[in-house]
Order: sequence, then C-alpha cells, then structure tokens
Amino acid sequence: MGRRHYSSALSGLFGRFAARRFAPAIQRSINRTYVRLMGLDMSEFAAPESYESLNALFTRALEKPRSFDPDPRVVISPCDARITDCGRIEGGEAHQIKGMSYGVAELLTSEYAREAEALEGGEYANFYLSPKDYHRYHIPFDLGVESIVHVPGRLYPVNMPLLKNKPGLFIENERVILACRDAGGHRHFLVLVGALNVGKMVVSFEPRIHTNAEPGDPRSYRYETPVTLEKGELFGWFEMGSTIVCFSEPGSLEYTLKVGEKVRFGQSIGRLKEG
Repeated sequence: MGRRHYSSALSGLFGRFAARRFAPAIQRSINRTYVRLMGLDMSEFAAPESYESLNALFTRALEKPRSFDPDPRVVISPCDARITDCGRIEGGEAHQIKGMSYGVAELLTSEYAREAEALEGGEYANFYLSPKDYHRYHIPFDLGVESIVHVPGRLYPVNMPLLKNKPGLFIENERVILACRDAGGHRHFLVLVGALNVGKMVVSFEPRIHTNAEPGDPRSYRYETPVTLEKGELFGWFEMGSTIVCFSEPGSLEYTLKVGEKVRFGQSIGRLKEG
C-alpha cells in the first residue's frame, strides 16, 4: 500500500470512529477520556459529555461569541493556534518552520502562478492547530473570495517534528486554497493544509468540496461575484488539528506576530495598511 493510500486509510478509519455515535454511557467515557488525555480547556464550550460523537467534540462551537476589535483595518487571528513561522516572502519562498523553506508558487499550484509572483515581498504566517485547539476557523478581516482550488494530496502529520525534518510538507499534503481580495483590492490567500487524521477540511459556503478523497487533479471553483465574508465570520473547520497558511501581497498588511507565539481566534495580530 502506498503512503498516500496508507495515510488516507488510517485517516478514514479514525474519521469513521470519530463520527460514530456510541451508546450514551460509552460516548461520555470516550469524550471525557479525550478531554483529560489531551488537556482540553472546555471553559468556553459545552460539557464534554454533551457531544454526541468524538467528531462533534473536535468541531465544537463556542458557547458565546468572542469579542474582537471592530476597526476594519485591525487583523484578527482566524483560529486558536501556534505561529510556527511568519515573515516576508523572499525569492518566491516561505518557511513551514525556520530553516525549512518551500516555493510559494508550488504550494499555490499553476492555477495561481501569476498571483504567486505578485506575492514577492509580501507577508506570510503559519497557524498550527494542535489536536487540543478549537478547530473552527474564521475570517481575519473583511474579504471577498474569488475562487478556491482543492488540491488532493498526502496526509502526513503536521506537527513540530515533521515541520522540522520533512522538506515541502505543506506542498505534499492535501490543501484547500482560497484566493481573496480585501476592501482595498489587495490579494490574499488562505490555505487550509490537511494532515493525518484530518477527516475533512470543511468550507462552509462551498459544499462541493470533499477532502480526504481519492487522489486526482486539482479542482477549481470560481465565483462570478466574490463570496463576501466579514471579519470574524465562521467559514469552516478541521476535523482534528492542522495548519492555516496566510499569504498577503506586499503593501497590504503588517503582522505583529512572533514565531512560537500562541494566539486565539479574535486576538488582534496586525493591521491592514492604508491605500
């Protein structure tokens, strides 16, 4: 069995287990055990035993909305995550972690080759969601989604040991690429990167996307009228943890992030530039 098929089969098995609804007493035990073993902070969520499956626990919603700065130029974190790397795109490259670079054009595929060139000198940031994090993701500032590309691929774990030792990890893994523009017309990309045991990467407004499927060519979804999403708006979730990579063209925004920093959805992490 090839690596892709092995990782997909393993993720599929885990996904079926996580989606299964066991008898109430058993499900309560599974949920409580997971919360204890992983050290989940459930203070903003419903009680662990209230979730009907492990998957429902993974994709749990906040009980109360988090507040954030309403200033439209303030950029907020799209998720609860650790910043594995951030900085400037130079020589067409970004880093999955310090010392491990990859080609931005290769990550974005030939579909966005021209746009990738225009990102030179712009900013990037990697948001790594661990299995114990809140798995839903939100819009970091007002955006219009012009198109999406789903790239089937492998499902290697996206954790610190692999980030440090496997070149091109993001490029090999399955991913969903959202091409967006802000209110000022600047180009941004939000890239959802799959990982082992990530049964799905859900884009809530595009039900045609089905991840963790059989290998194949990239699939494109284009919108004659951009899908308008407001800052803080939910646009999907991971089933287990993974990574979001954000790319922005030069002159569009400035982050205040630090490598290794732990951030929370709604936290102010930067500012859109004037013009």
